[in-house]
Amino acid sequence: MKSFKDYAFLFLKGIGMGSADVVPGVSGGTIAFITGIYGELLKSINSFDKSAIRLLTQLKFKKLWSHVNGSFLLPLVSGIGLSVLTLAKIISHLLESQPIQLWSFFFGLIVISSISVAKEISKWNIGVIISGLIGIALAYLITIITPARTPDELWFVFLSGALAICAMILPGISGSFILLILGKYTYVISAVKNLDFGVIAVFGTGCIAGLFTFSRLISWFLDKFQNYAISLLAGFMVGSLNKIWPWKVATLFEINHKGEQIPVFEKNLLPTKYLSETGNDPYIIQAILFMSLGFMIVVIMEKVALIISSSNKK
Repeated sequence: MKSFKDYAFLFLKGIGMGSADVVPGVSGGTIAFITGIYGELLKSINSFDKSAIRLLTQLKFKKLWSHVNGSFLLPLVSGIGLSVLTLAKIISHLLESQPIQLWSFFFGLIVISSISVAKEISKWNIGVIISGLIGIALAYLITIITPARTPDELWFVFLSGALAICAMILPGISGSFILLILGKYTYVISAVKNLDFGVIAVFGTGCIAGLFTFSRLISWFLDKFQNYAISLLAGFMVGSLNKIWPWKVATLFEINHKGEQIPVFEKNLLPTKYLSETGNDPYIIQAILFMSLGFMIVVIMEKVALIISSSNKK
């Protein structure tokens, strides 16, 4: 039987997971991992099985609640939801008002996160290295063939949700990071900010489908091929940095259904080139500071992980 203190801590851990998943760098799975609930999280997700469906159809709600570990999931999911709703509005505003600073922060987060993830590889060999190189090549290829704007149709929103949730439960790569690669990060953040329940419902349904479909596969893959999986994830993060480079200029536009001009393709520029081509301030010093802030956050998280690990051993 959990105490009020246990529920409060689970709620706070949920807030941490939600915050991580809104920001493309550190995943909610990473937060779950360093706070000691990752194993219980995967077990709880996997408990939504045939037995759970049978208990639901038999209206045995008390047994169902116990079977799916509801006392664990409810405060955790509540914390995640509150965090996502709160931060979505802040990030949506910053994407419009301070894009270079925000993308620089994301860039720093992902650079240090990829290093942090790679440090978890316990044994290096040629296969692990090849796995990392495949991750880099695959992510880079995705960034150069994926336009800045992908379809807004509901089928793609559903698919984005299914793929993003798989990343959320992986320690190392965030769901919002996947949304960035798919060109749906700004779109989903805007939908949450504006409470577009249609888009949110489709995206959420995709998340549920992806979660129940891939959680067992992810558990098996991480258990059987841990070093290869981690190397692949770290490489994927490195290769994706092309997508998150702060200084970009649109090279092709289209008009959306609202009559707004939307960039379809963008190219990366050096800060000095960005200034000469756009006439806008590249904010180089601020960009460096925000990249450093991203670095610091992950380093602090690692320190917290060590403290928690040490206290658990005692």
